[in-house]
Amino acid sequence: MFTFNDTVRLQEPELIAALKAGHESAFRMLVEQHQDRVYTIALVIVRHPEEAEDIAQEVFIEVYQTVHQFREEAKLTTWLYRITTTKALAHHRKRKAQKRFAVLTSLFGLNNEVLHHPPDFHHPGVSLEQKEEMSTLFKAVDRLADSQKVAFVLHYIEEQSHREIAEVMQVSVSAVESLLHRAKQNLRKQLGPYYKERNNP
Repeated sequence: MFTFNDTVRLQEPELIAALKAGHESAFRMLVEQHQDRVYTIALVIVRHPEEAEDIAQEVFIEVYQTVHQFREEAKLTTWLYRITTTKALAHHRKRKAQKRFAVLTSLFGLNNEVLHHPPDFHHPGVSLEQKEEMSTLFKAVDRLADSQKVAFVLHYIEEQSHREIAEVMQVSVSAVESLLHRAKQNLRKQLGPYYKERNNP
């Protein structure tokens, strides 16, 4: 019979067993171990701290409610990141659609509201002198295609290997390599003028 000791850091198979057995302490352990990384992935995609917090909560609620369906064909973290990127992209697309609708209604005079741009994005932990550069970078990342954005975030921010990213995105390793290559090319095109201007004031 499985027994759970919440004072010991469990290996992944034991943690999964404890989660499936309904141990709330195991769920708290999962949240403590992964909440920062889940939040960071969501934040880079949606660029709004409060929205990223909501997404992180949704992710762990879904894990709690559906962990019994987890078939352990991939690592728990792979499943967790897949849920995170899926939810974050869904939120991002919904907000973009709402923004487009707001622009259209303004253009056609259906209301008199002033459309405000979202506040500048600043990732936690970034020093003051880096904020402008980080904001510019993440705005450029935000303009990438969704698949390129996910691959870029997982590799360069979460330091996932190409194989780990392939498992999260459910694509081949060569597809991940192609996505990262295209992402870097697109970012160079977008950021080239910015860095040229900074280096030649």
